[in-house]
Amino acid sequence: MQCCFFEDQLLSRFHPLTLTRPLDDLRVGICTVAEKWKAELELEHTSRLLRDTLKGVFEQPPIDPGEPCLWLNARYLPQEALLERIHDLEVGSCLRSGDIEIAAKVDGAESARWLSNNRDNFNSLLVFETDDFDPLEHLWDLFQVNGREIRADIERMGHPSSEDHSISPHAVLENRDQIFIGEGVSVEPGAILVATEGPIYIGPGATICAGAILRGPVAICRESIVNMGAKIYGASTIGPVCKAGGEINNSIFHSYSNKGHEGFIGNSLVGQWCNFGADTNTSNLKNNYSTIRLTDWTSMQQVETGQQFIGTIMGDHSKTAINVQLNTGTVCGVSCNIFTADFPPKLIPSFTWVGTNVLQPYKFNKAVETMEAVMKRRDVELTENYRNMMERIAKKSRS
Repeated sequence: MQCCFFEDQLLSRFHPLTLTRPLDDLRVGICTVAEKWKAELELEHTSRLLRDTLKGVFEQPPIDPGEPCLWLNARYLPQEALLERIHDLEVGSCLRSGDIEIAAKVDGAESARWLSNNRDNFNSLLVFETDDFDPLEHLWDLFQVNGREIRADIERMGHPSSEDHSISPHAVLENRDQIFIGEGVSVEPGAILVATEGPIYIGPGATICAGAILRGPVAICRESIVNMGAKIYGASTIGPVCKAGGEINNSIFHSYSNKGHEGFIGNSLVGQWCNFGADTNTSNLKNNYSTIRLTDWTSMQQVETGQQFIGTIMGDHSKTAINVQLNTGTVCGVSCNIFTADFPPKLIPSFTWVGTNVLQPYKFNKAVETMEAVMKRRDVELTENYRNMMERIAKKSRS
């Protein structure tokens, strides 16, 4: 079996996170969407129908024309009922709910043509109408299902644990059977891991520093560091190569992002290469306890979410200075620098400097210099294709 992911007409709802990544690369639980399906279906090969703006930054492996290909809408996560319908699909047929294609099984040669032409042709397939199987509809769905997906990913990964780790005898591990610790992990004295309300996953090479407190379900992914005295509450994911400190609740950090100091982040989504200055705080609840309106990235219109808890959505490479306060339901684009003493706007366009009562364009060359310096510290190259992607985002934000 081979698989190809595609995006649908609701893609823009997941901006600004999907300005710099395909939808299947969004992280929820421990794994990305693509990694979940690869593990669930035991796939050896996956590809994706990639937007032109992301080509060269992300891979688009070829499809073997000699084997059928399963096409999957990247807004859908593996679940038992959907898996049953997918297994029953014949080549040349697709599952659809209303005007949304969910999955299709397509001849390998036809799939290879779709990939080379960068478009699908589901209209040529035999259609089976089906239920909607609870797809990801909005960005806030990611942190709302995060606890469930941490549990599911642990199952998919076969309850991953290693004996090759260092756990201080002065650390406290409550409900040890639900704490999964990878190779090379260090848990220092005074750390408290409480897995009575959900599992805790600590990925390979991660460090839980002295005095840190984790309450499951929590995922700390590979090579990440939870700083001394940090408080990580349930349904939170700290992605690969991150630093986490202060207080974090029901939030997802994708990878290579740092919140190393005191301050609160709640019900939030953070992209790659972000940094929160000391004592940055997010509001995730309005003072009058009413539901939160979020600004749609494309229409710039306020959208009623029906949700009482939403903090900050932050695109890649954005940063805050010390003591920054982010209002409830703030949406921040790619490569922003927020240093205002006041609440910044609730919608911050990409490549923007936010000072007190002032929004200024972030000069692109200066922004790239910072990106290159930040990425070099983690031995990651800023390629020409990556630079071109960022330049397109910067020009779009000016138009």
